Amino acid sequence: MKFKSVEEIENAVRKIADEMNIEIIEIAPKISKNPSLTFFIDTEGGVDLDTCEKFHNAIDGVLDELDPSYGEAYTLNVSSPGIDRPLKTARDFERCVGKDVEIKLATPLQGKKYIESKLVGYDENNVVLNDGKGEKDYKLPLTKIEKINEAIKFD
Repeated sequence: MKFKSVEEIENAVRKIADEMNIEIIEIAPKISKNPSLTFFIDTEGGVDLDTCEKFHNAIDGVLDELDPSYGEAYTLNVSSPGIDRPLKTARDFERCVGKDVEIKLATPLQGKKYIESKLVGYDENNVVLNDGKGEKDYKLPLTKIEKINEAIKFD
């Protein structure tokens, strides 16, 4: 089994997402015993089950026409990226500037594989962090980060 490219699939449904004010965070094709195509979406006010269902119904016909799996059966899923979603898009990073983030590093940095820090900026190659212990901000290349997400705080 094979899926068409994520870019081709996204281009097919982009207009619908824009009309519904939905941001497509990620499209994840899964080739396995039970193949699936999962859309992770977000909106300004968050995502609920109704939003997922409406988007699913809206893109179903377009995807049938596109035939992203070249005639093979697959399951279409639409989901929220979740509370611990990784930061991937420019909008994700913008939303988290000034907030604490949790970072899992690809390789240890000063003996640590996990760090928590305040995100104070970013560009396409780096995040700018401040751990609150010192007054200096520091850059961390995105290539050194395995996963970065907003820190989850429970009061």
